[in-house]
Amino acid sequence: MNAPRWGFAVAVAATLFGTPLASAEGVLDRVKAGGTLVIAHRESSVPFSYIDTTTGKPVGYAVDLCLRIAEAVGKRVGVKDVPVKFLQVTPANRIAMVEQGKADMECGSTTNNAERRQKVAFTIPHFITGARMLVRADSKADRIEDLMGQKIVSTKGTTPLKAVDQANRERLLRLTLLEAPDHARAIEMVEKGEAEAFVMDDVLLYGLAANRPNPAALKVVGKFLTTEPLAIMLPRNDPEFKKLVDDEMRRLIQSHEILAIYGKWFSKPIPPKGTALNLPASYLLRDFWKYPTDKVPG
Repeated sequence: MNAPRWGFAVAVAATLFGTPLASAEGVLDRVKAGGTLVIAHRESSVPFSYIDTTTGKPVGYAVDLCLRIAEAVGKRVGVKDVPVKFLQVTPANRIAMVEQGKADMECGSTTNNAERRQKVAFTIPHFITGARMLVRADSKADRIEDLMGQKIVSTKGTTPLKAVDQANRERLLRLTLLEAPDHARAIEMVEKGEAEAFVMDDVLLYGLAANRPNPAALKVVGKFLTTEPLAIMLPRNDPEFKKLVDDEMRRLIQSHEILAIYGKWFSKPIPPKGTALNLPASYLLRDFWKYPTDKVPG
């Protein structure tokens, strides 16, 4: 009688607490049994993860890395051409999608920090950046203090939003903080004068601005408000899958294959407009990759 009762208890717990029963199986076991690998992507996190409007498909630096990881998964479990399903997520729901088992990897521009590690896991960072401000080209603002009493927007559910909120309180800036549902809407608010600045990771700001109708009408200014190690997000309770992802990321870094993938998205023209960001890998990122690890401060 004990075994059936235990199975019933697990089913009840899963129903009450929303824990997917499939999560106990593990990603590798599921794919080996013929299951699909679910890759979460973003809509407008250029050049990490975004929709190419000419094809309607998700593309980007982080997406390419996740597809390489998918190949490594296939080799491990003996499945050629692992079936991949793309799931579009937002800054607000991306963590929940991985935590709830609806996505196996989130391939975007998500910061690895202590608060998020309570819910999900991260692999080795693929980028290190920091939050700065995007303003209109005619703006005289160069520091966040120059915008005292004005409106600043950031994207809902992001670390830059928390950083600007903290700066506002600590420095008594009297800012009005606005939350945008996504990066595209935030940059539009600056263009239309609904906000004086958009605070976000500077590499995203450069990428977003480059793909606007009039890139010259915008500029990135200010000192870093944060330091952001960006990494692929993974399930927290699947150590076997995480080890495979970590091993593949470490291999890509130590073989320098990641530099070719980086160059494709940061040095060469990218879709949809064929604009080049011309952003070489920073000294911070190169130094970090000398000893690649998933352990980051914060």
